[in-house]
Amino acid sequence: MPRFYVNPNPSFERSAKHIDAITNANPAQVTTTTDHNYEDGDIVRLTVPDAYGMRRAHNLKGKINVTGAKTFTIDIDTTGFNPFAIPAPIPWYVNASAQVLPVGEVSANLGGATQNVL
Repeated sequence: MPRFYVNPNPSFERSAKHIDAITNANPAQVTTTTDHNYEDGDIVRLTVPDAYGMRRAHNLKGKINVTGAKTFTIDIDTTGFNPFAIPAPIPWYVNASAQVLPVGEVSANLGGATQNVL
């Protein structure tokens, strides 16, 4: 009979999402192409390739406040940044889209993910 390993300390990781828009505001509002399933207090990192305009936002991290299923504000001031724009058509040399990647969260958000249900 095969034995299965069950991690006694499972981790919970939210997935990366593609960015549809970032406003020039303080705080900036980010819109994702699909529901993000993030929670207030999550910490995310923005990845913005050169072709998307808002290059100064690339690799910036911030805490978010969810404003909708596909939107959240992030504590980053983008008022002086170049506008975010999805290139159309996307040039052949752009091999990545703009994304938001979760990198941390408020510990209270982890409550539902600490019990292994396997």
